[in-house]
Amino acid sequence: MRHIILSSILVGAAMLWPVAAAADDAAAQRAYDNGDYETAYAQWLPLAEAGDANAQFAVGHMHANGFGVAMDDAETLKWYRLAAAQGHAEAQFNMGVMYSNGWGVDFNDAEAARWFQMAADKAYLPAITNLARFYFSGIGVEKNYVESYVWYDVAKQLGDLEVQVKLDEIASRVSDQELMSAQGKANRLLAGFDSRSQESDQVTALAR
Repeated sequence: MRHIILSSILVGAAMLWPVAAAADDAAAQRAYDNGDYETAYAQWLPLAEAGDANAQFAVGHMHANGFGVAMDDAETLKWYRLAAAQGHAEAQFNMGVMYSNGWGVDFNDAEAARWFQMAADKAYLPAITNLARFYFSGIGVEKNYVESYVWYDVAKQLGDLEVQVKLDEIASRVSDQELMSAQGKANRLLAGFDSRSQESDQVTALAR
């Protein structure tokens, strides 16, 4: 499997779908979970063509991995890009992966960093750790230990305890003032993530 994928294809903000579309989506997910990729693809494709971001991501994912269809970087890129344009964080992350590896596109670390930034801004953890790594090493962005610390700190507070090694390393390279500034920015980012999550929950509850 070439891209980092969560256990369920359907991630991200809840969306209001017509009953028939929701039923097709649920059927597609069941088929996918049961390994019946051809049926899952056939169910998801019309939803993707109708503009649903989650289905677009699912179709892109299946082309990326050859699940039920031929592995095809061009189709993968097409569907990920459509989903990413609608704000789908995992699609944005996978766009970054494609640019970082030159899959279906010209290798471009700056473009990869741009997509990782968009997904990181939505609290998508794999994008956050990749963005931190890019800032630490100067990949696609200007090397910036303070900014790297910010995103590694966010990653740690979201549950990735393995980044502590990087946090300690960066802390030894920056001033106390820079360290405090980075920690403050990380906390503000996390507060913003929590605020947007609560707003999303309220909208979903009202929709029900």
